[in-house]
Amino acid sequence: MVSELKIGEIVTAIYKTGKYIGEITEVRPQAYLVRVLAVLKHPMQGDLHNPKDADVLIFHERKALSYREQANIPFKMVKPFESEVPDYTDSLKESLAKMKQELAESPSEWAEMSLKALESLEKDYKI
Repeated sequence: MVSELKIGEIVTAIYKTGKYIGEITEVRPQAYLVRVLAVLKHPMQGDLHNPKDADVLIFHERKALSYREQANIPFKMVKPFESEVPDYTDSLKESLAKMKQELAESPSEWAEMSLKALESLEKDYKI
């Protein structure tokens, strides 16, 4: 697959279960290197291979990528972004609040464990 986007373009990028706004800093053979500027969707908590399952060996806390952290993201997971880029901290707070509300509305053991993980991450984020 040939890359269509160029270095310097502002894009949305899906990485694992999170969605971010970022800037392409490098075009690689299979992926874009994207520098994170904002968070659109906070990553889901728990085991990526057993989504929404509380009965797993290790229930992972999944942090959002940090401001200006770079990640290799496959071409098909990157799309142009046309709007204004929000402040990273504001976008992180908003994505956390949205995920916490969604979890609170779906009572399950997985949702409870996810809420605990998010509360712990909030302390780490210092927001």
